[in-house]
Amino acid sequence: MFENLTGKLQSVFDKLAKRGKLSEGDVDAALREVRLALLEADVNYKVVKDFVARVRERAIGAEVMRTLTPAQQVVKIVHEELINTLGEPSKLDLTGAPPHVIMLVGLQGSGKTTTAAKLALSLRKSGHRPLLVAADPRRPAAVTQLEVLGKQLDIPVYEEGSHVPPPTVCANAVKRAEESVLSTVILDTGGRLHIDEELMQELVEIRKRVSPQEVLLVADAMTGQDAVRVAEDFNQRVGLTGLILTKADGDARGGAAISIRSVTGVPIKFLGVGEKTDALEPFYPDRLASRILGMGDVLSLIERAEAALDQEQALAVGRKLAKGEFDLEDFRRQLREVKKMGPLSQILDMIPGFSQVSQQVSPELTDQQMKRVEAIVNSMTLEERHNPRIINASRKRRIARGSGTTVQEINQLLAQFRQMQRVMKQLTSGRGPFSMLRQLGV
Repeated sequence: MFENLTGKLQSVFDKLAKRGKLSEGDVDAALREVRLALLEADVNYKVVKDFVARVRERAIGAEVMRTLTPAQQVVKIVHEELINTLGEPSKLDLTGAPPHVIMLVGLQGSGKTTTAAKLALSLRKSGHRPLLVAADPRRPAAVTQLEVLGKQLDIPVYEEGSHVPPPTVCANAVKRAEESVLSTVILDTGGRLHIDEELMQELVEIRKRVSPQEVLLVADAMTGQDAVRVAEDFNQRVGLTGLILTKADGDARGGAAISIRSVTGVPIKFLGVGEKTDALEPFYPDRLASRILGMGDVLSLIERAEAALDQEQALAVGRKLAKGEFDLEDFRRQLREVKKMGPLSQILDMIPGFSQVSQQVSPELTDQQMKRVEAIVNSMTLEERHNPRIINASRKRRIARGSGTTVQEINQLLAQFRQMQRVMKQLTSGRGPFSMLRQLGV
């Protein structure tokens, strides 16, 4: 979402790093470029003005001018002020006696129904028993879509057809949750292509009838400043407690995410980062700020890995690596596990220093490369995967035909795999360039 902004900010900081000692003129020149980068990323102009003023006030002070690495200090200030702009992290309010009611609102097309299912799955993983409520009877496809998603996830869905008013549907759903001892009720309310009085009045009535703990606006991150205006309108009429920004994995410029807290005062609670039902992440301002500045997001990477990877299998692979017994069959399994974590470009963005690499390679290309590698390994026999040394010229030609690749690609994969095995042996044997690190306990 922030590819262009990240690249431009890194370019600014690289120029500062070459200057050594910084003058007030250097800081002003750099902040002019920062201002332009933020405006091009569709950040609200008032937010940009306040942000740059705060950074300048700190950057021309003693804390920067007296330090040995002034450029790094400027980056640190920008990082801290970016976190300040994004706001404090905010969790769902699920206190008090259940059932806890979460009301989702938003315009049609923002991804509200899919987000309801994602939120239900996330809550179930946290030990809750959710109930999805189809409170958008005017759009029959919304009811059907929610029922299909509920069936896929094995989460109950409450609906009463198209003739019962939505406020009544929601009130009845809460009673059903109480009777069935369900802990959370998620209301998928109606949306329009634009904000109108009928829509708002219906949402106000629902809120009055069921008193939800959370009223979350589902907003499309790709709409830029329109998302900020929509949030302001909904907040004034309905009273929001938080936001969920969808399509944050797309090519949105990211201005809405940076602007929305400052303009509306309403915190972002989740980001939708993909189409799958598990592609919903809690919003952590500090982690997002690090990703914007190209510093990576190791904590989110670890959490995504823990959720996607088989822990027992990972331990077994670790033991094989330690013994130098890791083969292509193990490699194939790990490749499939990594794919569960999401697109490779997203994973690279989370690794410190790798954001520039992910910008140079398109997501389609990296995913296509992974598919080709998996196709090559799939075309091998089990014996060949366990013992790649037996793969001679005739076997390579057969594997190439079976995988739709070339013998050259197979040679390249085998060479890379042998190199990886050598590195792993050095890491685990105590010999080679890593031995000193092991002796030092690193």
